[in-house]
Amino acid sequence: MSLKIAIGGKGGVGKTTVTSLLARCLAANKKNQVIAIDADPVANLAAGLGIPEDQPITPISELKELIAERTGAQPGTMGGFFTLNPKVDDIPERFSLERDGVKLLVMGTVQSGGSGCICPESTILKALMNHLVLYRDDIVVMDMEAGVEHLGRATSSSVDALVIVVNPGARSRVAAERIRKLGRDIGIKNILVLGNRVKNEEDEKLIRDSLDDFEILGFLPEDQEIVDADRSGIRPFESVDEIPQAVFDIVSKLENMKNKS
Repeated sequence: MSLKIAIGGKGGVGKTTVTSLLARCLAANKKNQVIAIDADPVANLAAGLGIPEDQPITPISELKELIAERTGAQPGTMGGFFTLNPKVDDIPERFSLERDGVKLLVMGTVQSGGSGCICPESTILKALMNHLVLYRDDIVVMDMEAGVEHLGRATSSSVDALVIVVNPGARSRVAAERIRKLGRDIGIKNILVLGNRVKNEEDEKLIRDSLDDFEILGFLPEDQEIVDADRSGIRPFESVDEIPQAVFDIVSKLENMKNKS
């Protein structure tokens, strides 16, 4: 089964932890290879997946020699000609780190130019995202920046869902509405809300009431294991069997949604 899920949300809502837990649960089902994409400039998905710090991973945008080779651009120069359709199909295998059936790719950011700059680095990132979403029969889980900056109209029709992670509270609505607008602007059809760090029914009601025009995917409870792991910079739940059933329920809903589409 091919499933492409983008995870968005404002900083501090637990987006990266949710991404790592979903990826691990999807990999546990062993239906397809799972590729986790860290597309957040503050890259820390590796810790959530339990990849040790002594296994550093270079962001794709910083692989200067590879970018120069694939695009034909000269490193360290501005302007000039380069290909807009570089070869990227071997990058996931060559430049990912894997643990427990999840391959991690860190996209990185383009350090120069505006958000719409056309440069060798952005060309590689866009081509790689298109390849992963459009042409690979894998499960792809993407930890996005607060919005959906790495996605474009070419890939949006193949994104099965944009999941916006929120916490209880009125401020979640502002972020959720902004991310939903960004997703709709590029043509993503299924945009869902996942309530995280929910302590009780009152928290659930607060999310439902403040986001009453959103489709709610589900709720994940506040968990001391996650709090402690976050403080220590390690992944929560060393064994996938320890991950709360609520996460597996979310995964089942996403898989069923794909099967119905």
